[in-house]
Amino acid sequence: MNNNDILKKLRVALQLRDEQIIEILELVDFRMSKAELGGVFRKDDHPNYMECGDQLLRNFLNGLVIHLRGTKENPKNANDVLNANRAQIKAAPKTTAPNENFKKPAAKPSGKNFKPKKVAPKPSVVEKVKYSNGKK
Repeated sequence: MNNNDILKKLRVALQLRDEQIIEILELVDFRMSKAELGGVFRKDDHPNYMECGDQLLRNFLNGLVIHLRGTKENPKNANDVLNANRAQIKAAPKTTAPNENFKKPAAKPSGKNFKPKKVAPKPSVVEKVKYSNGKK
């Protein structure tokens, strides 16, 4: 199990979004863009995959401690933070509205009168070369 797997599992277990992870990293003064973070969560065979280094995971865990427990001056209860996060996720509007430009594919016509179009076979590569030379 590598650092990417650990970060993915923590993200799922704590129900964190990308913006929240970036905020947690900023608590320990570690700047990271949303695109870079997306590269960490990709599969390892993807071209934009980015390996999660020890420094990134260490800073995330240190920021997570501050996020859940708070600081000495301003302590927090971790359960309150997690419950507030869950409530925020439930209250968020769903963004699964259908795309206006999307059209369903036409259903295949069925019935007695349906006849598929006849498609002429394409000439082979050899025939194309013969015709392009002007000789048959």
